[in-house]
Amino acid sequence: MRLPLCTMSSRVIHFEINAQDPPRAVEFYKAVFGWQISKRDGLGEYWNVMTGKEGEPGVNGGIMRRTSGAPEAGDPVNAYVCVVGVEDVDLALEKVAANGGILMVPAMAVPGVGWLAYCKDTEENLFGVLENDPDAL
Repeated sequence: MRLPLCTMSSRVIHFEINAQDPPRAVEFYKAVFGWQISKRDGLGEYWNVMTGKEGEPGVNGGIMRRTSGAPEAGDPVNAYVCVVGVEDVDLALEKVAANGGILMVPAMAVPGVGWLAYCKDTEENLFGVLENDPDAL
């Protein structure tokens, strides 16, 4: 028996990345984060994204074709921004650049949390990368 949506917890349970060129986005996220991504049959242009192993904390999602144009430079962010946990923020930023992404906000300390930077992927989507470091100041 399915419970009504209103009785479910309010945790984020899935994400979707919109892309002008979904196969290019698939390759970007595989190369930068090592995500397991596979085309899903029966849903048109949709790819399932597994960000980690079953049982590990985290959220899985999908990549789909963008149905409208990407935001223009100077447009405000009008979306949820996902932050990806990484072992080494500098290495992650190198991988982003090597795979066609763009650094938008350089790594900065989030005191007591770690090092956070914001980038754009090949599809002009904003995302963050965060290296855990409780000693960050």
